[in-house]
Amino acid sequence: MLKGFRDFLMKNSVLALAIGFIMGAATGKVVSSLVADIIMPLLSPLIPGGEWRTAKLILSRTVGADGKEVVNAVSYGNFFGNVIDFLVIAFVVYLITKALIKEAPAAPTKNCPRCTEALPVQATKCKFCTADL
Repeated sequence: MLKGFRDFLMKNSVLALAIGFIMGAATGKVVSSLVADIIMPLLSPLIPGGEWRTAKLILSRTVGADGKEVVNAVSYGNFFGNVIDFLVIAFVVYLITKALIKEAPAAPTKNCPRCTEALPVQATKCKFCTADL
């Protein structure tokens, strides 16, 4: 039974998925802290001051049965604040990814003398026009 469970974990990459999830959660905390504690204080002079994140377009006001006011409003300030947060976080993730993951160099190619399509250097026949190289 334990062997079957171990085979299940290894065959279905459950362990790799769990490790990826844990690392993603930890990375999310680091990125959130980086944005909230370092990036946003630097950007705050560029963002308008005041309570703009609470800005609303009030559509209607009614009084409920319990005597409390019910406001029907579009909270566009909150929406734009979340859009700015998303853009900053996405940009930081992009910068971290760009710094840590280097793009693989392109495979060497040569051009077919007949049709000028790019082919691997080891090719002896063009796969586009079937010319011998």
